[in-house]
Amino acid sequence: MLRKALVIAAVAGLVGAAQPAAAATTQKALKEAHFSFEGPLGRFDQEQLQRGYKVYHDVCSACHSLRLLSYRNLGQLGGPFYDPNPKYKTPGDNPKVKAIAKEFTVPDIDSDTGDTIKRPATPADAFVSPFANEAAARAANGGALPPDLSLIIKAREDGPQYVYSLLTGYVAAPTGMTVPPGKFYNPYMPGDMTAFWSGAADKVPEGGFIAMPLQLTDDRVTYDDGVKATADQEAQDVVAFLAWAAEPHADERKKLGLAVMIYLMLFAGVIYASYRIIWRKVGH
Repeated sequence: MLRKALVIAAVAGLVGAAQPAAAATTQKALKEAHFSFEGPLGRFDQEQLQRGYKVYHDVCSACHSLRLLSYRNLGQLGGPFYDPNPKYKTPGDNPKVKAIAKEFTVPDIDSDTGDTIKRPATPADAFVSPFANEAAARAANGGALPPDLSLIIKAREDGPQYVYSLLTGYVAAPTGMTVPPGKFYNPYMPGDMTAFWSGAADKVPEGGFIAMPLQLTDDRVTYDDGVKATADQEAQDVVAFLAWAAEPHADERKKLGLAVMIYLMLFAGVIYASYRIIWRKVGH
């Protein structure tokens, strides 16, 4: 058995040595972007969240889903359309949320006939996906599958800065680079350009190819609050919205965490004072 194990290990080592080393993946250093929600005391800006939803609705939702989010989440505490009016007992009672949901239709079953029907969405429904299934999504995007954006900020290292840099980082491919059909060069997209570069070996550009073309341009959307819709502003706003979508209870969690820390500090003070009083006459 020992001899057999040694033979297998030796063969595995030879096979591994015969394979070429994997090429290094590179990307340009991410842009410095600062958001109000960053840090332990950061909070989401509701107006920015509303603008970010506008960008997602008008631009991103044509290809990308948010399947982990329901329309009612938009009206919850800390959400883009939260309204503290006491007459709205639940987020779904918010008329703005109801109006947003009614823009979409969802599949359902007719309770009388059993037939498949389409009905207006309600706040309780999940965000409607732009495609019926993965095959339809790939067919509409040249074989590429647009990722769901529900957790995109959490799924990427330095998520907010990465997505912001990617959205605003499109540049023309440098001379000497062969761009495959249906792909676009972006220095902030992790990749390896060695096989597509005909220039000097020590001058291989950073970055990679992405199937999504440039989406955000000046005045691509019209903001309801009058803010100038530059490409940079649109990118910041949609990143903030996606960060909220990935963690819609973040503000509540941070507020609770701060209260707990204050409580623990006060409790520690009380314990210390009690210790001094109880043991003040006891020799040590």
